[in-house]
Amino acid sequence: MASIYHSAILLFCFIHPLLAALVQEQPLVLKYHNGVLLKGNVTVNLVWYGKFTPIQRSIIVDFITSLNSNRAPLPSAAFWWKTTEKYRGGSCSLRVGRQILHEEYTLGKVLKTTHLLALASKTNFAIDSINVVLTAKDVAVDGFCMSRCGTHGSSRGPARGTYIWVGNSETQCPGQCAWPFHQPIYGPQTPPLVAPNGDVGVDGMIINLATLLANTVTNPFNSGYFQGPPTAPLEAVSACTGIFGSGSYPGYPGRLLVDKATGQATTPTVSMDASTCYRLCGTRKQVHAKRLCDEDTWQ
Repeated sequence: MASIYHSAILLFCFIHPLLAALVQEQPLVLKYHNGVLLKGNVTVNLVWYGKFTPIQRSIIVDFITSLNSNRAPLPSAAFWWKTTEKYRGGSCSLRVGRQILHEEYTLGKVLKTTHLLALASKTNFAIDSINVVLTAKDVAVDGFCMSRCGTHGSSRGPARGTYIWVGNSETQCPGQCAWPFHQPIYGPQTPPLVAPNGDVGVDGMIINLATLLANTVTNPFNSGYFQGPPTAPLEAVSACTGIFGSGSYPGYPGRLLVDKATGQATTPTVSMDASTCYRLCGTRKQVHAKRLCDEDTWQ
């Protein structure tokens, strides 16, 4: 038996576990509920449901790998991921484990939550692993685009473990689940950012995957860091949805660093060899609550 209790937000940022704020006028503290956190070496197993090209798979694998890179110039995905060390227990190092391809749509193209659990169970659950189910752009999932872009939860059987599901929204709701790489459904119709890998759907998946990886390691069994009721927790990454730079508001990600050669703004989905940028909500010694994507933070 397993449970799903968290819905993915669309964009993400971290809150410092002890002292955090959406804005200076509104302090926010995530309470620690004395449960297990995922620390140390954690294996990420990937279950690909539907048709993904080798390039699409490599983009996602490269992103997960980049979270542990010590070579990437700042700002980087690894620099952002190190914020998880601020939560008690030390660092969490992710590595890609098994990859299972389900290209024949054996469960159909319309999936329910029970199907996601069955797919997540294709690799054994373990306390030091996260099983990630990734559904292709032509797969509809219960609640997808209406209330969630992905989710995370945990198994309840004798083998305790965690899992994540993220869907490709390219043909279903890119304005909801792949913003800012597509114009939003509502709000100001500002030009979207250029998808860093040239794939709006997959780059959008990485935004939500990163969100859920961070939420999973800091609140794996709904007894870690969160605020509010356990049935609808506000987690480490879900307090400043869509905020990347100063001046941000719904439909506008804020003032971002821009590559002068390409005109491309830094985004949260560029892999380890490119410039990657994230916004921190709370206080951090290195940046003193500055937004990591602000064009003036790194000058």
